[in-house]
Amino acid sequence: MSTIYDIVVAGGGHAGIEAALAAARLGLKTALVTLRKDTIGKMSCNPAIGGLAKGHLVREIDALGGEMAKIIDATGIHFKMLNRSKGPAVWSPRAQADRLAYMKEAQRRVLSQPGLTVIEGSVNGLVVKQGRVAAAVLEDGSVIPCRALILSAGTFLNGRIHIGLSNFESGRAGEKAVKGLTEQLRALGFETGRLKTGTPPRIHRDSIDYSKVIEQVPDNPPTPFSFQTEKIDRPQLSCYITYTTAETHEYLRAGLDRSPLYTGVIKAVGPRYCPSIEDKIVRFADKGRHQIFLEPEGFDNPEVYVNGFSTSLPEDVQLAALRSVPGLERAHIIRLGYAVEYDFFPSFQLKHTLETKLVENLYFAGQINGTSGYEEAAAQGLIAGINAVLKLLDREPLVLDRSEAYIAVLIDDLINKTILEPYRMFTSRAEFRLLLRQDNADLRLMEKGYRIGLLPEPVYERMLRKREQIRELERYLQDHSLSPERFNPLAERMGSAPIRVSTPLRQLVKRPEIRLSDLLALMEDAAAFPREVVAQVEFSTKYEGYLKRQQDLVEKFRRMENRVLPEDLDYDRVPSLSAESREKLKQIRPRSLGQASRISGVRHSDIAVLMVYLEKYHRDRDYVSRETVS
Repeated sequence: MSTIYDIVVAGGGHAGIEAALAAARLGLKTALVTLRKDTIGKMSCNPAIGGLAKGHLVREIDALGGEMAKIIDATGIHFKMLNRSKGPAVWSPRAQADRLAYMKEAQRRVLSQPGLTVIEGSVNGLVVKQGRVAAAVLEDGSVIPCRALILSAGTFLNGRIHIGLSNFESGRAGEKAVKGLTEQLRALGFETGRLKTGTPPRIHRDSIDYSKVIEQVPDNPPTPFSFQTEKIDRPQLSCYITYTTAETHEYLRAGLDRSPLYTGVIKAVGPRYCPSIEDKIVRFADKGRHQIFLEPEGFDNPEVYVNGFSTSLPEDVQLAALRSVPGLERAHIIRLGYAVEYDFFPSFQLKHTLETKLVENLYFAGQINGTSGYEEAAAQGLIAGINAVLKLLDREPLVLDRSEAYIAVLIDDLINKTILEPYRMFTSRAEFRLLLRQDNADLRLMEKGYRIGLLPEPVYERMLRKREQIRELERYLQDHSLSPERFNPLAERMGSAPIRVSTPLRQLVKRPEIRLSDLLALMEDAAAFPREVVAQVEFSTKYEGYLKRQQDLVEKFRRMENRVLPEDLDYDRVPSLSAESREKLKQIRPRSLGQASRISGVRHSDIAVLMVYLEKYHRDRDYVSRETVS
């Protein structure tokens, strides 16, 4: 192929979609190489987007100008805001997708994108000249010259599927594995490893006895993922819950002698927080039952995803165990569950831009970095795509810090922590989660998305108007009060203490049982503020003390982040460092003291040693500079 592309993206999954669309929309000539055009955007596992912490990632992707939120808004069939019983900081949107509709919508957006060419094939190699990517090499020997290459190969690198004791090469059921790329990268000096993930069986919806399962109705009205979606007006479907039984566990235990997990056939490590059902009954033997979610895969698709029943056991065991679950006595399996092993590249080999340290203009995104989940992959794809463009245009990279976004927490964790199992995002991983809520992702990140060039001006201006409305409402609460005559009837209804004198609204809204919307309804001159504005102000007012303490921690965090470590710092010359810390610091080469403090294996005492050495290093450099000038 003689065409020279600015950027080639390898892989048409969720990471590849975001990377390719971002690159093309920012004006660079982009090629997306994928095995088949008709599998772009395929949901290999659960046909759902979002969930605990993952929903935060999707809203941040949207705020930066990515696509995932808009696709799920267009194809979702069951929207739910999770964790409503807890504080708003951990509320997370989730939506079940019409699986086929999601894939088609993703393909429509990719295939219609100006400046983006889709090429069927697989990237099995690359050309590197003078330490920099020069071309992607396809399986058929074709060479695509490019200035940057983004690898988002998912589970396809030397992928192997397991069902019982049978296994075969495949990156995903029905699709071939990618061979040769891992070996070439290893020859270039990259370290590799093996991970494992799995999927449950799909059953026919007409084979479920709905009288024996618990219905889970969707939210009404649904909350959109995208800040650009006005409302969701598609019909919605219910999901259902059931539970395993003691009989289920007996069937599963009886099949362990043919389990690739328990016979040692599978060598790779799987996700600890999403174990297979056979792993659950062994690790949690004291539990009499495990929850199973029955999730429809679409209006016209008869398949139901059996969430919580991921397995690689043989077909007969899968069927017998399923039919022992209430409501599934006549279950008909359409597709068997399976496990897949694949190659990944430990992500300490990356910069925060997701560019590799060994090869210039080569980027990794998605499961190739040791993550699990569509949302984690899409976030990395977007960041890799943006940064590949910014570097080629000689612009400043987009590097978010942990106080700005869950996306930053994800990337920072990948680079600094030892990945022993597929990484999954949780709200507990974000130390500043009170500030990083799903509902304020637009306020946090849209300015960056607009400056980069991925957000339309009207969308950005809408965010600015929202920010101004928040200020207006905060001023209104500060300047206005309620009399006892007006407030006390509401207080009585809500079980709140009465007041004796007129009290500022700002003080009244801090009461846990009092809602800001109820207070505004009592005010004759209150402007009509959008619900999202009211929610923002209510949260910031009620949790003012906590937010202030967290903001103070952010300032301390940023002071450490601003203490930059020189790129040429020789850690072998830093006295008193422990051997493990010295090895990790040389391996990762952190940008700052803050990052150094988050590296697995680096002790707090070694950070103190590093701080002292850094001060001496700068004093010595200043002295040499002064001597040179004089």
